Amino acid sequence: MALNNTAAQLELEQIQNFKGKYPKQLWYLFFSEMWERFCFYGMRGVLTYFMITHLILKDGSHMGEVQANLQYGATQAFVYAFTFIGGLFADKILGFRKSLFWGGMLMIVGSAILAFDPFPESNFFLGISFTVIGTGFFKPNISTMVGSLYKNGDSRRDAGFSLFYSGINIGALLGGYACIAIGKGQLFTSFIPAEYTWNVAFGLAGIVMAISLVTFIFTQKTLGPIGLPPMRTGTAKIPHAEGFETLTPDAAHVAVEVKTGKSRYEYAVYALTLLLIPVIMTMVAKTEYTDYFMYIIGPATLVYLGYEMTKHTWAESKKLIAALVFILFSIIFWAFFEQSGGSLSIFAAKNLNSEFLGLWTLDPNGVNNAANSVFVIIFAPIAGLIWVLMAAKKIEPNTVVKFGLGFLFLAAGFYGLYATRFFEVVAGSGIVGLDVFVLAYFVITLGELCLSPIGLSIMTKLSPQKLQGVMMGMWFLASAYGQYAAGILGAGLSEGGENDSLPQKLATFTDGYYQLAIYALIAGIVLIVISPLVRKLMQEVK
Repeated sequence: MALNNTAAQLELEQIQNFKGKYPKQLWYLFFSEMWERFCFYGMRGVLTYFMITHLILKDGSHMGEVQANLQYGATQAFVYAFTFIGGLFADKILGFRKSLFWGGMLMIVGSAILAFDPFPESNFFLGISFTVIGTGFFKPNISTMVGSLYKNGDSRRDAGFSLFYSGINIGALLGGYACIAIGKGQLFTSFIPAEYTWNVAFGLAGIVMAISLVTFIFTQKTLGPIGLPPMRTGTAKIPHAEGFETLTPDAAHVAVEVKTGKSRYEYAVYALTLLLIPVIMTMVAKTEYTDYFMYIIGPATLVYLGYEMTKHTWAESKKLIAALVFILFSIIFWAFFEQSGGSLSIFAAKNLNSEFLGLWTLDPNGVNNAANSVFVIIFAPIAGLIWVLMAAKKIEPNTVVKFGLGFLFLAAGFYGLYATRFFEVVAGSGIVGLDVFVLAYFVITLGELCLSPIGLSIMTKLSPQKLQGVMMGMWFLASAYGQYAAGILGAGLSEGGENDSLPQKLATFTDGYYQLAIYALIAGIVLIVISPLVRKLMQEVK
């Protein structure tokens, strides 16, 4: 086994000693993630709108706007909360590759259920439950594999994650616009019968998820030892000679299978996953259960991390404390940013017109889902290269300051959303133009580029090797709390205004966005002020 491990290590070194700005494996993972994100953001983009317009509850009605916001927050919270569990199982049992593949299969099943008949409440939440758990196994582990392509201290890592983040958003753009536009009957209408538009929208998400898994199957050949299970069956060459007690130094070597782990643990994970489906279905469908879950999962993960920290040196623990600072502030960021899937989805459906720059007619919900992704695709590689150039000139801001800048841009973007109230198409109509809305999204995207891809990168930098999956899971768990808070904030914006006139809705939503702008500004200033302290905790990590 020692010879095989040495060979694997050499292969890992060869992967990490790549020339140029990006390793070739990054492009393969880029495309696999792109199609998975098509599936995820296609589903995410339709949730709130579908629930208030087409989902048939047990009493025959559709869901109200307040409840839809809470439901959106609960569903998204469970999605990201399960990334922690997926990362944990990957670290300890499955490895990143098997975890990713299992998650993708579950997402395909969930899409298939929704494609068959998404309208009854029972079918809808069953399909969503498969998607929730599947994403938890898929999402954190592909990001961790991207981090494994780089050596510690490689200044190209941030640029790599920025490019990877661009792949995420190509999928988000395609899925975010296509699924909602198909479902609403505004895309491919000559091919899709009107009664099957939502079936096709959900089915399309499953098809592209299958493409993602096929892409990853071919990607594995280039990954060397990256992502293999921690407990696996291997082979070792041992000396062997014919006869009894005739072993000599010149004996032949025969490959013999050696059990280095217990595969039954893998099967137990698969079985447990399937047994959890009805539990998750119940918890996702009833948002009050989300409260209990979120009260438990966060403190439990902190206790577990504290236990793991006792196994590491104080220097490593300080880095983990720094990682927790980033995680805490990311919760605040996502609580504001994720209004895109909740209150902004309703705002787009009710208060936006469909003309952009006076030249194009676009679905407002499709724009709400896709505008951010368009800007990320364009500017993520540019942002990554800017960080590389600034690092070469030794003027790159540290990661904490980048996070602070992210909040400042977020504040400016939400002020832009507030300012849409001054650009009504017809005075007093409550309908505003897309142009200012899209401009606000552009500014918000600049904030995201300062925080999210850098956050993925910093988790891999600050985490000890044995905790990489767990810490990546905690990063996404922070997103779960952000999504959860986003649902509560969105419900607050919708409460009392569900039956209001359009001008009243416009005033209510934009007043709320103004408040969020102020809170984001405060958070950004605080981060910049405490940046020297956090930098000391990070030590040599930049």
